[in-house]
Amino acid sequence: MTGNPNTRMAEDRIERLGSALIQHGPLSDRVYLMKLEDADKGAEAAEHVLALARSRDYGKVFVKAPAAASAAFLELGFEEEARVPGMLCGKRDVCFLARFRKPSRAKSRDAEAVRRVLDIALARTKRRSPPRVPSGYTFQVLGQEHCQAMAVLYGQVFASYPFPIHDPRYLCETMRTHVRYMGAFKDGSLAAVASAELDRKGRNAEMTDFATLPEHRGQGLASILLARLEEEAARLGVLTAYTIARAVSPGMNITFARAGYAFDGTLTRNTNIAGALECMNVWHKPLRTDAQTEGRNAAA
Repeated sequence: MTGNPNTRMAEDRIERLGSALIQHGPLSDRVYLMKLEDADKGAEAAEHVLALARSRDYGKVFVKAPAAASAAFLELGFEEEARVPGMLCGKRDVCFLARFRKPSRAKSRDAEAVRRVLDIALARTKRRSPPRVPSGYTFQVLGQEHCQAMAVLYGQVFASYPFPIHDPRYLCETMRTHVRYMGAFKDGSLAAVASAELDRKGRNAEMTDFATLPEHRGQGLASILLARLEEEAARLGVLTAYTIARAVSPGMNITFARAGYAFDGTLTRNTNIAGALECMNVWHKPLRTDAQTEGRNAAA
């Protein structure tokens, strides 16, 4: 997830650096270039994030940038860890690039677990039956009145997180600007949450921030939340959905595989989540919208 450049975390912070929006800090021990506004300024952005990483001695520089800008990063020692085809307006790819400044950061400590989870998830890619709503649960788009309950739920589920989703003010702010939150309720109480972070200009959405309280797990709530978020995103004109999922989480990887997402790479020791640095898997899926249908009809 990204956020407003004026938002601050307790440890990591979001700010503008030239034409780029970045997050950096000791929590995930990295510089994360979240958005590069001008692909022609890839070389300038690469120099800026590397200089910042050197000055703070961060272990990793992680970049999400248009494929057209990737050469500038590759020339400076970055490597491509993943790619989302057609992420920008359904036409242009986005690359996930990394440069490791500390040798230990480039090696996964859970390589076997990551491989095992991915094998399990990939074996489920052909099972795409629509998720069934379990008895007693309801689902809805969340509003400002839900932010306090959302923050409490996130605080109960995650020991750490790369963005301050435990803060209701942050949730309310992102809700106003660019994020759709979806919730599952049981007996009037919030049981699970997920979000779609919208890039209106690029017509893509990151499916993220999935959290289910322990007593409600095993009900398939994440799959239903994902399906509802896809419907909402498609309604808003999104062409491509993607996620950066915890690589050691069988449930989340299976959820995306079953929903028809394609796997495209693992980000090594990328994100501090649930109390430790974890590898993350990138999955993506084209969403069918009226705009795509119109484009195909026009081409015909």
